[in-house]
Amino acid sequence: MQRCTVDKPAEMFDRDFEWAELTRFVTLPGPRATLGVVSGRRRQGKTFLLDAVTRASGGFMFTATETTEADALRQFGEALARYRGQPTPFRFAHWDEAVTELMRIADGGGPTVAVIDEFPFLAKASPALPSIIQRALDPAAQHTNTPVRLLLCGSALSFMGGLLAGDAPLRGRAGLELIVPTLDFRLAGEFWEITDPRTALLTHAIVGGTPAYRREFTQGDAPTGPEDFDAWVARAVLNPARPLFREARYLLAEEPELHDTALYHSVLAAIAAGNTSRGGIADYLGRKSTDLAHPLSVLHDVGMITHEADAFRRNRSAYRIAEPLIAFYHAVMRPAWGDLERPGRAPAVWRRAQSTFRSKVVGPHFEQVCREWARWHAAPATHGGQVTRVAAGTVNDPAAKTGHEVDVAVHGETDSGREALLAIGEAKWNDVMGVGHLERLRQIRALLVARGTAHDTTRLQCYSGAGFTGELRRLAEDDPTVQLIDPVRLYHGD
Repeated sequence: MQRCTVDKPAEMFDRDFEWAELTRFVTLPGPRATLGVVSGRRRQGKTFLLDAVTRASGGFMFTATETTEADALRQFGEALARYRGQPTPFRFAHWDEAVTELMRIADGGGPTVAVIDEFPFLAKASPALPSIIQRALDPAAQHTNTPVRLLLCGSALSFMGGLLAGDAPLRGRAGLELIVPTLDFRLAGEFWEITDPRTALLTHAIVGGTPAYRREFTQGDAPTGPEDFDAWVARAVLNPARPLFREARYLLAEEPELHDTALYHSVLAAIAAGNTSRGGIADYLGRKSTDLAHPLSVLHDVGMITHEADAFRRNRSAYRIAEPLIAFYHAVMRPAWGDLERPGRAPAVWRRAQSTFRSKVVGPHFEQVCREWARWHAAPATHGGQVTRVAAGTVNDPAAKTGHEVDVAVHGETDSGREALLAIGEAKWNDVMGVGHLERLRQIRALLVARGTAHDTTRLQCYSGAGFTGELRRLAEDDPTVQLIDPVRLYHGD
């Protein structure tokens, strides 16, 4: 059987990889029913993708709601009957009957996609449903199945990740496991149609790469340039009549694993304030470090925070907020929530919050963007080798009895295939970087050379959002081991 192609809708931005994998799966030839799982954080466009592929291929899509098992079966029976052209709804007594009927919809002979969106809602009301689907995919059941391409989709990351893990019923059953990510900073700038790199990065520091925040939440309202950025924040983000205003609160409320939202908000507030270790978070909250193991684990599992190893000491790590809007909420909005709820107060609050925004939001976010650029966008020639990992870290200086923070540490392989520390870098959003910053990096490199973990050729990288002095530029022109990276290079260069 020849596989057909499904054209990507013209209005769909990027998602070329995701569309290719989805269409490959839904057009797979063969008589057996197959299973795919699609997941990702909320607002990333999963439903938009699945609806588009369903419409383009003439398939069936059912979006579940949070309800009882009986009501879910009723809704499902009505939707399936409409798709099948039945004059009366199907009346399913249990999910065995519903899944069996679903597996028969590809009665035209070719593969037919069937999407169940918000699958965690159904599984919450009917915990046996994954096992029922497993049984429907067993070899014995395949004799009566038609070539249905069943896609289960959900945003509850811990639940969706567990569907195919360990001894879960559907383990080993899926022919597709697709995670729809947020847009990275470059794609986000393109999606928001912001041409000025500094404005694009400032916007990304607030809304990240979530597509829905431009389409549904701001109705296309984007800052037109540097002169419009502050006004945009006041009218689109800090405005109590706009959806983005309460979105950070709703993100936590929508996660089924987060039962005590007050505790989780407190943990996120501690991280947003600059406390990245478990001990620092515990001190900020006045709790024991051991008390935070569970909430930190849950926040990590649902994709709210990341847990990153130190570049130089594997026994140390740092917690960081994964969703920029949550970091912005806790640093800027939450402390002034009472004022912000009063219409017209946003401009004044935003003026007072400028220092906090630069230090607690933009500074850490700029460092993270620099690490992403070094890992995924910089050419191997920039680092002098092929990158394998990029992280932040601390280098101890015993003689000075201090530690030096390294914002960007690039590990990888040299042209000879040897593992090496390829580059170390410092990132300053609001500072014009000069020779003093370069000398600091040279001092850190010397410490690492003395330990045998770096070489004299390990490159020194200065990342600045405000530019570089003429003297530093001249030094970089004469020394190939010195790299200068500004916002233009972050967004357009390698």
